[in-house]
Amino acid sequence: MKNQVKILAIILLTTTSLLSQNKKENRMKKRVINPWEWQNERSYVQAIEVTKPEGTLYISGQTAINADGKSSTGNMKTQIIESIKNLEKVITEAGYDCENIVRLNIYTTSSEELFTCFYIFQNWITKHNIKQASTLLEVKSLFETLKVELEVTVVK
Repeated sequence: MKNQVKILAIILLTTTSLLSQNKKENRMKKRVINPWEWQNERSYVQAIEVTKPEGTLYISGQTAINADGKSSTGNMKTQIIESIKNLEKVITEAGYDCENIVRLNIYTTSSEELFTCFYIFQNWITKHNIKQASTLLEVKSLFETLKVELEVTVVK
């Protein structure tokens, strides 16, 4: 009887180990494609390949709009910070992680003004270890008094 219990214990441990290993192999994987190095200082990558995702979250442009739906009249720095907070809230509510952002598009009414506080994006990207493809576009206007809008794709 003791030998049978030992054999069952070994089978159980082996099965659990194999299932755990198999689960790790089936997880989402990201691969960064950067033929050059210059983009590293600009906090983005040229391309990112995602394999075996569990889900993909496409987030509408997040801006500096408060919980009551009122648009910010603050400066660019204030609006960037508020837009990032709103983006993080949507990502968290959906059960995803900022680290898994694979696409970040930035729309702004003033590239010149945005670049004076671009370090806010860079610090946020570094904090969350985000590796994302990005596009920055200057647009004629955004909704009401808004100066910046962040549109992302996140994978799980």
